[in-house]
Amino acid sequence: MQIKGRCYCGDIRFSFEGEPQRAVQCHCRECQYISGGNPNAAMIVPKNGFTLLQGEPSTFTRSDLETPRTRWFCPRCGTSLATLSPRFPESIILKVGTFDDPTVFKPTVAQYLKDKQPFHCVADGVEGYDEIPGAASR
Repeated sequence: MQIKGRCYCGDIRFSFEGEPQRAVQCHCRECQYISGGNPNAAMIVPKNGFTLLQGEPSTFTRSDLETPRTRWFCPRCGTSLATLSPRFPESIILKVGTFDDPTVFKPTVAQYLKDKQPFHCVADGVEGYDEIPGAASR
């Protein structure tokens, strides 16, 4: 699979070539903050297939968490681009809204349903978990 994407203003562009490891909707409160209230639609992909083609993202890492994630965003327009997670050290979590063709996203997992808001939707056939896969199902 080949994915190309960019931030809203176009200053940062990226590409990915390879097989995604997971397509996920995350409903946790942290993702709701990052997305503006919706679940985070993301694809976890191997870092070795990811290339920054243009620009340099700014980063943010919370210092008060035991295992913080690092968020990438555009310093000009603020678009959330990706996340680096200690849980997936060889992967990058790409935000689907940045894809040139977001229709390639077919979620297979919805996680942190314990934090799901009444206005969040999960499609039929998507596996659901109260926390992360391996935790209790919905």
